Amino acid sequence: MRFGIFYEHQLPKPWNEGDEARLFHQALEQVVLADKLGFDYAWEVEHHFLEEYSHSSAPEVFLAACAALTKTIRVGHGIRQVIPNYNHPARTAEGLATLDIISHGRLDFGIGEGATRLELGGFGIPAKEKRALALEAAEQIANMMVMDPYPGFEGKGFSFPCRNVVPKPMQKPHPPMWMACTNRDTIKIAAQKGLGALAFSFVDPEEARNWADIYYGIIKSDECVPIGHSVNANIAMVSNFSVHHDRAEAIRRGQEGFEFFGYAVNALVAHDALPGRSTLFADFQKSRANSDEEIIAARSMAERNANGIGTPDDIREHITAFQDAGVDQVIFLQQAGRNRHDHICQSLELFAAEVMGGFKAQVAEREARKAQELAPYVAAAMARKAWMKPLADHEIPVVPASVVRAQINATTR
Repeated sequence: MRFGIFYEHQLPKPWNEGDEARLFHQALEQVVLADKLGFDYAWEVEHHFLEEYSHSSAPEVFLAACAALTKTIRVGHGIRQVIPNYNHPARTAEGLATLDIISHGRLDFGIGEGATRLELGGFGIPAKEKRALALEAAEQIANMMVMDPYPGFEGKGFSFPCRNVVPKPMQKPHPPMWMACTNRDTIKIAAQKGLGALAFSFVDPEEARNWADIYYGIIKSDECVPIGHSVNANIAMVSNFSVHHDRAEAIRRGQEGFEFFGYAVNALVAHDALPGRSTLFADFQKSRANSDEEIIAARSMAERNANGIGTPDDIREHITAFQDAGVDQVIFLQQAGRNRHDHICQSLELFAAEVMGGFKAQVAEREARKAQELAPYVAAAMARKAWMKPLADHEIPVVPASVVRAQINATTR
């Protein structure tokens, strides 16, 4: 089992001077700590205009800072908005390759499309076309990172001439590719496209097993036709996270933030928004069904706390259930709502000291066994891929040195 941490950069109101800066710098401190403790991944989302819920609109900047400050933890776009209206595919390819170089080959690349009207409408993206536009762009971003030169493309979402997109990434053929998944349908698409599944819905181990069975069943079938130049057969599940030797204190420290995360996701999709006048956290507090103390009373009677909030033993049991279900990585949502920086750091330290080691000791053997099992299926999937035809030297178009020269050439032909 691999372990990651996940950032939306949530900042509930009321806001005070310096709160945003403090939020980002504390997140950097948490990533540096996670690196020292042996966590495997630091993931950051990309969202736009989602005040209170996500102030992470430039993940490439934050992840570059993470890469510069750390040694071994992988930095992940979880996800990058790849539709051309958000980020032109060539600019995404350039940014990914540069970040991969800066991080010495520690980058993972998750693709996403956006779900809210605030984002889609802000960039003029038709909601019904977003999936197709994202997959088209993602395939071409992979081609841009690999091909020398990139032959050019005429598609539905964008057109681009022949250019050599530089730099090229350190990892070959390119950084591992993932896709944001929120239900069984998107799990299927990720597997069909040979992408790792970043499962950003909070599901129990039984449903996680169903997702894993669906995902790996497709990876092993003729349905898997990769859009990248490699297959990244992995499932990562997000989990809430707050660890303390006293279960009640773990709930006090983490429960409200986790509930706010779930509330905000639904509210942003279902409710109207007034830009600049968000009342997301205030609305959440009014709607909250139970207080922390009521939740503590209910859970203290249970034999275990079957989620990521609780004692080290609770968390160990929680992760074991996901591992047995076929999940490859658990990504902890530790920065949510008003969760405190010092509490987050203490949870990371306690988890690393008392829980992580037993799972990490099994990683090499489990991953080697899995790679051997999947090798023939991955090879078959790559054989089914429709490769973009590279250009021979004599086919590479000459780019005129100036507009005037181009016009002269055109009139003399």
